[in-house]
Amino acid sequence: MKFNYKTQNVCSKSVSFDYNDGIITNIKFKDGCNGNLKLISQMMDGWNWEKITKQCTGNTCGTNSTSCADQLTRAILAAQRAESRG
Repeated sequence: MKFNYKTQNVCSKSVSFDYNDGIITNIKFKDGCNGNLKLISQMMDGWNWEKITKQCTGNTCGTNSTSCADQLTRAILAAQRAESRG
């Protein structure tokens, strides 16, 4: 399932990815810190959702209470909810 998520309180405007059987692939952030977000996307490609959420949940950026990595975990959880609703 292709999933798009509008991020909040970070430089990136949105994140999209494919979610299939708990595996996350094709992660793409729109805007934000280009180099860092490309690295996150490449490193986590093919990881299962549990590994990503364990590594990234609660990560902050500067004085923000969230980060692009934390927003990715929120997006993954939203994708799971959407999938369970059918």
